[in-house]
Amino acid sequence: MTHSPVATPARPDANGTSQSILVAQAVKKIYRTGAESVEALKDLDLEVERGEFIAVMGPSGSGKTTLLNCLSGLDEIDAGSVTVEGEDIHKMSDARRSKHRASSMGFIFQSFNLIPVFTAAENVELPLLLAGRPPSEARRRAEETLERVGLGHRKGHRPNELSGGEQQRVTIARALAGEPAIVWADEPTGNLDSETAGSIIKLLTDLNDDGLTVVLVTHDAAIGGMAERLIHMRDGAIESTTLRTPK
Repeated sequence: MTHSPVATPARPDANGTSQSILVAQAVKKIYRTGAESVEALKDLDLEVERGEFIAVMGPSGSGKTTLLNCLSGLDEIDAGSVTVEGEDIHKMSDARRSKHRASSMGFIFQSFNLIPVFTAAENVELPLLLAGRPPSEARRRAEETLERVGLGHRKGHRPNELSGGEQQRVTIARALAGEPAIVWADEPTGNLDSETAGSIIKLLTDLNDDGLTVVLVTHDAAIGGMAERLIHMRDGAIESTTLRTPK
């Protein structure tokens, strides 16, 4: 492995055009409680290239999840800019930003957040229906995506009929069904045993090999070492960046 500067510029393509899918510049996030304030992100710069697999690591309280939430627009920022697919998401209205997230992003969390009374297929198709997709298209996409993550044969099962690993695969299918430009994963293996966690990370790396852009927060060094780029955070800043040998 080789160490790169903290701010790694996007590589140009054959036409000299930047491949960046996301550009964050001087992002600052401050949490305020009464008279006290904590600077959770400190003038942070980051570029994410289309098709990258990035892992973010750091000690508890270093700002990993805050970074993910601010880059995806789930949380507001106090200064700076975050451009995703050419649009500054923090200059959008709440409604426009929500629509942008629904069309451009997928989310995978440590908690599966599946609706217990819905089948796997229904859990995957629900966000598509809420986004206005026709029911027949939503069901087709749900079934195709479940097949893609190896759960086509379990599409009619409810969450309590699925293992932890299968439930997480449903959440991955849900994240992929809308054909997002980028997927955010916050400790996606935190509730899984090591063998199951390995299968989930293998699935994400396979999807990345197919062109999916993944930004993953993890505390597991083995998982971090599988990413193309490993970012270490401390005290709200990027402390170092490590590049793996290109695939």
